[in-house]
Amino acid sequence: MQRDMHYYGTYAMARAAGLNRTASKIIATASQFVDDNACKDSIEFRDAGRIDVEATAHHAVDISNIKPDDQRRVWVPFHFLPGSEGDTFAEQLVCVKNSDLSREMIKHHLAYSHSVFFLELMGITAHVFADTFSHYGFSGISSPENEIVNNSFELGDLTRQIKEHIDRKQKSFLERFGNTLQSFFAEELSGALGHGAALTFPDRPYLVFSFVYEKTNKRCPVRNNPETFREYCGEIYKIFKKVGKLRQEYRDQNSEIKFSKIRGMVSKILSIQATKEDRIEIWKRNVAEGNLYEGDPEGIPQYEDWNSEFDKLNNKEDSRIALESPVFKYCQAAALHRVFILRQLLPAHGLVVG
Repeated sequence: MQRDMHYYGTYAMARAAGLNRTASKIIATASQFVDDNACKDSIEFRDAGRIDVEATAHHAVDISNIKPDDQRRVWVPFHFLPGSEGDTFAEQLVCVKNSDLSREMIKHHLAYSHSVFFLELMGITAHVFADTFSHYGFSGISSPENEIVNNSFELGDLTRQIKEHIDRKQKSFLERFGNTLQSFFAEELSGALGHGAALTFPDRPYLVFSFVYEKTNKRCPVRNNPETFREYCGEIYKIFKKVGKLRQEYRDQNSEIKFSKIRGMVSKILSIQATKEDRIEIWKRNVAEGNLYEGDPEGIPQYEDWNSEFDKLNNKEDSRIALESPVFKYCQAAALHRVFILRQLLPAHGLVVG
């Protein structure tokens, strides 16, 4: 998924589930920041304190993604949670929509409701869970399981404007990486990593498409993104309801609405064929018009990533100021999540990844 879902859609679902504006913004910001936190530098303080920052994101076609450490420490735990289905190790690493493992992750993370970084952890949880609904069928390491037959894509009905938009994106991609590619869809560059071979098709909420896997030479079942993304919205809504029950101070009962009342509007939003920026405006407009939760109409706060917070903390005198910083709480939550996934959850299912 992209920023329209990870931040704006997530914020709307949190408010609909009865969380207040502050809690919803922190959760939604942390959710999107998973895709924006590529920092690996340490934050140093003059009192000798330090924050070791580990990236939770790399661009899908970044050459660095070929490095096994980046794949296993970033893509697997944060973007392609393994489903643990199939016979071989590679098959078990393939992401599965709304998987049993993702449910175990959610249960584990909800148990940290007492922690100071609970909201940031819920944002990371929302991101990883959302990606199971868009990245299913692909894995986070270079694998033949991810390879797609060239030019095998079949797309549903698209408007002329969106077809031209997708064509421009593909052309730009080829102009940037054409000398490196042997096929249309980045398999050589990414080492068949993630859904690199499918470009951003799995992340576009309005798209209905299918393709042929190279390994099996079989066409995948039609991927109906509008239905799948709406399913995610309904499921994350339930999780946010649990957050409010666990931490009453994060609740705003005036905004709470039954998901059944907004399901149709959510489906309509997800089905609109538009660019990412236009999709963001659609979420913002429907929130401002009061179409997605109760109470007085309001605007979704503009997304602001936390990278600048690293700069504000660096070289400060007293390292204790970091304790209340949302970006430090994000680092705490990300570290807990990574260790849990790689050292507990996956090994419990027979997967030793990193």
